[in-house]
Amino acid sequence: MADPARARRLAVRIRQIVSATIETQIKDPRLGMVTITDSRVTSDLREATVFYTVYGDPLQVEESARALASATGVLRSTVGKQTGIKFVPTLTFVADAVPDTARELEEALERVRHADAELARNREGAQYAGDADPYRKPAVDEDQLEDGAEELDEDDDAAELTDPADAPTSERSAS
Repeated sequence: MADPARARRLAVRIRQIVSATIETQIKDPRLGMVTITDSRVTSDLREATVFYTVYGDPLQVEESARALASATGVLRSTVGKQTGIKFVPTLTFVADAVPDTARELEEALERVRHADAELARNREGAQYAGDADPYRKPAVDEDQLEDGAEELDEDDDAAELTDPADAPTSERSAS
């Protein structure tokens, strides 16, 4: 087992080598606008998976996959020459699904934006079904209000005296 950091460094190097080799040495007419997006190497450094995307229609994607499969030997020997490692990993090319996933997410976000805009348009002229303040308040008679106000004043005076710091000195010593 190799060091995971070494496997990551080798994966980055393989990605660089493969993308440069495709650009400069591979002259297959079936090869379309291929972009190498990522590569991963197993922990024993024996197998490498190279992820790619192709710009174009499904036919071009299929043709590019065939071209990459036929160029695997050349790409592997180039990786071996440029890395100088004892065992050159086998290369497996996998079409990357990230662009498709990103496009689907963008479409979903656009649908949500339209739904939010529709909801905002519906909300503009809307009014509450009941009162603006839906919480009930207790009914208070005017007689009770006047009596309650006097009781509150008496309670406030009592509350002021409950603080030991405010109490006269004779009450502090009693406490």
